[in-house]
Parts: sequence; structure tokens; C-alpha cells
Amino acid sequence: MNGMSSQKEIINEIEVVRSHRRTIAIEITSDLRVLVRAPMRMKDSDIRRFVAEKSGWIQRHLEWGKARQEETEPPLTEAEIRTLADAAREDLAHRVTKYAAKIGVTVGRVTIRNQKTRWGSCSSKGNLNFNCLLMLCPEEVRNYVVVHELCHRKQLNHSPAFWAEVEKYMPNYADHRSWLKENGNRLIGRMKK
Repeated sequence: MNGMSSQKEIINEIEVVRSHRRTIAIEITSDLRVLVRAPMRMKDSDIRRFVAEKSGWIQRHLEWGKARQEETEPPLTEAEIRTLADAAREDLAHRVTKYAAKIGVTVGRVTIRNQKTRWGSCSSKGNLNFNCLLMLCPEEVRNYVVVHELCHRKQLNHSPAFWAEVEKYMPNYADHRSWLKENGNRLIGRMKK
């Protein structure tokens, strides 16, 4: 084995990476390649047997990965982002007014941005920022983000007291929070890099 610490070879369309390790493992990469990480001296026949035993697992993960790739929507154009931002200015301002009265807080400016990391934020001065991509979310999720940021007017943190405030005005907030966790990356992925 010419003294190399790692070797790559292809066995039946599966990439085998040999290194100084003790165990064998399979990895499905984000671009749906199948990597088998194997000990340097493991026989090809043993690697093939291991892959055959794991063929069901490999197939399930390849199908899952392919489905995830097909779910990916095209990036938003500049015009689409502007349209979302315009719609968000009107929609979210209305929601802020409605919920601020219920919660009993005042707000400063309401700004719409096309952010890649946040759905909303609240400054110590009461200025609110919202992501224009909220317009691609269900109405209840938009309500949750607005309530979340307005509750920061009472608690500028994520303490139990803050979450108690959110729950007071939106008892099922956890459902909407989960929706964002499950779908947020897909939506944010539509922003141009």
C-alpha cells in the first residue's frame, strides 16, 4: 500500500476511502455520492459484503436526499423580493398594530429586510425588523413572529418570562415555531447567495 495514509477507489459506483481506521462506515454526501470509509487493509470482498448488507439503508437515504433536492425551489429574483417586501410592509404593519394594542406595547419603526438569518428582531428602542420571506409563510406563522417580537418590548431576552408572555397571546406558539424550524432553511435558501 505505498505508505499513503488514505486511498480512494471506486467499487461498483461507490467511492471507497481507505485510511488508518478500525471500523467501516457509510456516508451519503449532500450531492448524493455514497462514500464507504474503510480500514486500509480491509478486503474488497468484505467491503462489498458490508455494502450489500446496508443496501436498504443506502437506498432509503439516497431516495430521501433526492426528494429533498427536488423540493428545492428556484432562487427568488430581485423583482420577486421587491414584491414580497412591498406586501410585507403592508401586511406586517397591520399585524404589528393589531397585536401591539392587545399586548399593550408601543413600537418605533417597522422595517422590512431580506435577511438570510433572522425572521424578525426588536431593538431596545422598540424598532422592529421583519424578513420579507415571512410573506411565504402561513398567516399564523406571521402572527407568531409579530407576537414574538412585540413580546420583546416587555422582555428583551428569551427567558421563561418572555416565553410566558408569548404564550399568553399565542397559546399554540410552539407549533408555529416548529413550522419555521422545519421550513425556514428551505425558504431562506431561495435568497440569492
